[in-house]
Amino acid sequence: MENIVYLDNSATTKPCKKAIEYMTRSLEENWGNPSSLHSMGIRAEEELVSCKEACASLLSCRSDEIYFTGSGTEANNLAITGGIRARAKRGNRIVTTSTEHPSVLNTVKQFEEQGFEVIYLKPEKNGAISKDSIKKAITDKTIFVSIMLVNNETGAINPVAYAKEVIKSVNSPALLHCDAVQGFGKLEVKPSQLGVDLLTFSGHKIHGPKGIGVLYRKKGLHILPQILGGNQQEGLRSGTEPMPLICGLNGALSELRDIKGEYENVKSLWNYAKDRLSSFVKINSTDEGLPFILNISVVGYRSETILHFLDSKGIFVSSGSACAKGELSHTLTAMGLKKNEIDSAIRISFSRYNTREDVDRLAVGLKEATEKLKRV
Repeated sequence: MENIVYLDNSATTKPCKKAIEYMTRSLEENWGNPSSLHSMGIRAEEELVSCKEACASLLSCRSDEIYFTGSGTEANNLAITGGIRARAKRGNRIVTTSTEHPSVLNTVKQFEEQGFEVIYLKPEKNGAISKDSIKKAITDKTIFVSIMLVNNETGAINPVAYAKEVIKSVNSPALLHCDAVQGFGKLEVKPSQLGVDLLTFSGHKIHGPKGIGVLYRKKGLHILPQILGGNQQEGLRSGTEPMPLICGLNGALSELRDIKGEYENVKSLWNYAKDRLSSFVKINSTDEGLPFILNISVVGYRSETILHFLDSKGIFVSSGSACAKGELSHTLTAMGLKKNEIDSAIRISFSRYNTREDVDRLAVGLKEATEKLKRV
């Protein structure tokens, strides 16, 4: 696929060369089971340990605090379900936000249906959760708090570390979980600085393969496993480890060398895009958010219609979260946007591979769409 403009990186990213190289080597040369005791198994285990150490290095944590799952969604399910069940005897209050990823919201809703009290924090107009709302929600009866680091639709950054301060100040037994899928690899994410007990991210959001997620679990913390089997990964997530995917993740991690530099480059691109588009679209993201995401509304035009028009020009964006499957955005609804603004919302998401030329083509495509398509 040549001459395309891919601006849907929050949905998934193009696998980088190192990811493909490491995966291919695993499939062709080093395909042993890491639980086997012979030399091929030992070689595979060395690759497993290498990826754990790479994750730990970027998170500034211990390698034995890293666990691999089948996706970011599974990692979130394991953290939340395992954490709540482990703390259920100490209270029944759960705090999360109304703008979480469905893998968090739908998991928490199951506990709500079982009788747990769930508090859904609503965002401010900038899309972020306020410190005041966090302070009011967390009590000494709270057993679990889940707050995403970066919103996947708007790029809003939440004050996760403040939640830990409140948990300590009210002497709450709550575990703090952070879905860092959209932030990891773009911000410097360190569990010790955020104060989290559990943190999750996904390989395919950082130019690695799909099918591999990561859970950070603070050393000594007890949560209940959800998949039982042969006791791989200390029994927390049983099943033969998917070594080609783990190796692919390791390759992607090896290319995350200059997170601060890439952030500044993308911030410049975000500002350029905002300047190019603001004269004829509504900007829903704010300057304080993660610059890898720019949410706009082309008011008067259905987002799906705009999306398909751009697709015909070789320009790929999203009409919202890829996990929403065309449903009305719960994030933009919670932010208080009008229905016509939500119906016309487009998410533009950048990667380190995007350029100003990509933005120029997007601007021309959007302008052409407003001139040729029928207004709603």
